[in-house]
Amino acid sequence: MERTFEELVAEAEAVSVDGWDFSWLDGRATEDRPSWGYQRLVGERLARVSAALDVQTGGGEVLAGVAGSFPATMVATESWPPNVARATGLLHPLGAVLVADPDEPPLPFADGAFDLVTCRHPVTVWWEEIARVLRPGGSYLAQHVGPASVFELVEYFLGPQPEARRARRPEDEAGAARAAGLEVVDLRSERLRTEFRDIGAVVYFLRKVVWMVPGFTVGAYRDRLRELDARIRAEGPFVAHSARFLIEARKPRDPGRPSAPDDRGGPVSLP
Repeated sequence: MERTFEELVAEAEAVSVDGWDFSWLDGRATEDRPSWGYQRLVGERLARVSAALDVQTGGGEVLAGVAGSFPATMVATESWPPNVARATGLLHPLGAVLVADPDEPPLPFADGAFDLVTCRHPVTVWWEEIARVLRPGGSYLAQHVGPASVFELVEYFLGPQPEARRARRPEDEAGAARAAGLEVVDLRSERLRTEFRDIGAVVYFLRKVVWMVPGFTVGAYRDRLRELDARIRAEGPFVAHSARFLIEARKPRDPGRPSAPDDRGGPVSLP
């Protein structure tokens, strides 16, 4: 028997949203993945460095899922207490140290401490700090959320967001990286189909990704949720599009002389 609006919403309100594992949405929502394969890229890089830092690691799920072993020095940072506990449990057995950090400058590490800094979906990037903790020749490799990501859903609840649509542009982040003294050696972006197949998936997503609809609660948006539930039942999944971009920025080995275009032998996509 088909489940009611109230049943789906109550279930989604009750489930924990700690960590950054979205497996609760299996069968209820889908999101296409970027073609570059972020976890694979990170695993390849970790195999070639001696010291790495993963900032804003969330619950540690992404880093823990990287294939292969960690370098001799593997550190991750996280600010939200429930995620700190979860990431500690996941990463410590794998040989990574979790540091509770407020995600504000300065990073609690010495200058030139790391060969590689990674991050998946940072809230804010403190480019000067990234540049400071990288060794000469070291790289920042990250997957960021791009502009107007899942805004079909955001604007369903909040109405048109013209100013917000202009935020998180890849070219702006590349410019900020260069301003911090880094060389952008790879920049790629994609928009990816996302489907929400029932109203419970929408509620769970907005509870977990809290910056999408700030202050979201079922009580505050019950009428719009009920309308969306009826729409999904009549028309099928609610379709949105997430925006992702991959960025790699390298610290020059010699601050006075640009690096070679790419000493890894791979393709380079410049903005």
